[in-house]
Amino acid sequence: MNKSETEVKHSKLVYFSNGFGRFNDEFLTMAFGAYVFFFYETEIKLNVWLIGLGFIIFAIYNAINDPIIGYLTDRPFKFTKKWGRRFPFILFGGIPWIICYILLYTPPNQDPVKGALLIFLWILLATCLYDTFQSIYMVNFYALFPDKFRSVKERRTAAGLGIMISVFGIVLGAVIPPLFITFGDVNSYFIQAIVVIIIGLIALSLAIPGVRDDQVYVDLYLAKTLEEPERDPFFKTMITQIKQKNFVAYFIAFVLYQSMTACMIASIPYLVRYIFRMEAEAITLVMVGFLVGSLISFPVWIVIGHKINDNRKSIILAGAIMTVVTAPLIFITDYYLFVFAILIWGFGLGGFWILLDPVLGDVIDEQVIRTGKRSEGITYGVRAFFGRFSIVAQALTFAIVHTLTGFNENVEVQSAEAIWGIQMHLALFPMIFILISTLTFWKLYDLNNEKVRINKEKLAELGL
Repeated sequence: MNKSETEVKHSKLVYFSNGFGRFNDEFLTMAFGAYVFFFYETEIKLNVWLIGLGFIIFAIYNAINDPIIGYLTDRPFKFTKKWGRRFPFILFGGIPWIICYILLYTPPNQDPVKGALLIFLWILLATCLYDTFQSIYMVNFYALFPDKFRSVKERRTAAGLGIMISVFGIVLGAVIPPLFITFGDVNSYFIQAIVVIIIGLIALSLAIPGVRDDQVYVDLYLAKTLEEPERDPFFKTMITQIKQKNFVAYFIAFVLYQSMTACMIASIPYLVRYIFRMEAEAITLVMVGFLVGSLISFPVWIVIGHKINDNRKSIILAGAIMTVVTAPLIFITDYYLFVFAILIWGFGLGGFWILLDPVLGDVIDEQVIRTGKRSEGITYGVRAFFGRFSIVAQALTFAIVHTLTGFNENVEVQSAEAIWGIQMHLALFPMIFILISTLTFWKLYDLNNEKVRINKEKLAELGL
């Protein structure tokens, strides 16, 4: 490896702190994904198609605002020199985003039939407000990654340690709410929201040292913008990025991966309540299994990544393993056997998950060389744009499956068909999603180790 691939500029403490930015992403995303749809269908008892429609509109809004926010923040401001490019937006978005979580669980007290429209409008208001601040935070947090961590080694190490921390976010996002939730008690969801907000704000404070911009790169960016003060229009910038083949390959695969996780996360409360016939606390052991499997996998996948030294080959291998370990989940109906199976699944997930950011870092490097400009904000905005279609995939999957299999939110004992429907959106559809995602990387993505090495050298020559 040459110096551009192995150079290390940050301490482990910076990696650790940066990981808490990921923690909040996964923590709130898990809590949102696991319980909001479930809350409105089984507790508020709003019609599943109205919930699905609300989620689809929310996803469309979410998809549109992310690249726009990325574009608007991809320019210098008066405070950039002193405070950095991304750090001010991370704080400005992060604090209200976390606080807005409580709105998701405080719908108007209306009859779900007579007051359906009012509840539906509340879903739109709460989710869109929540998402606006989330987008400001997440677009800038992830845009910071390839700019702050420049070498291949730093990106893999930062992503690996950050994802290890974010796994705790996922697990706590699944485990903490059910400790305070009682199935059938709407008010208990409000209490869990307060607890989630407190944890989120603590994590954000721990992330501050790791999400500050490096002054040297801020200065380079400002010097470059003085040389080229004119920015391309929004749509031209977006179209230029979409024309990049590896960009397209990455985002097709990313959407399918997100669709897999969205369906599985949202399925867990249904699995526990209607298949295992247990209370919400039973989710805890399931997520402990996932945590153990994931934590075991991360050091292994970091070693594999360094050994193979080719992000393309590594993520294809990880995707193939993910497909294999997802398949058995379709048929498991025993609680403890499922806990063991989810441990194996967590090990498989680790490889694909840990490589997503390094792969996108390679895509962005290629993009910078093609355009001569750094526009990570809009890149991550476009990633979020595509990623939000996973919300549509999850909402439509649940609405269609529940309708076709006769799921009844008013009864505790579901029919055999409804049980099979839950297993379908728990594992069958996710397995299909990750299989297609892996095949997409294999067929379309061509940034191998040699091309990445050449791009690093070109970036160094360009001073970018």
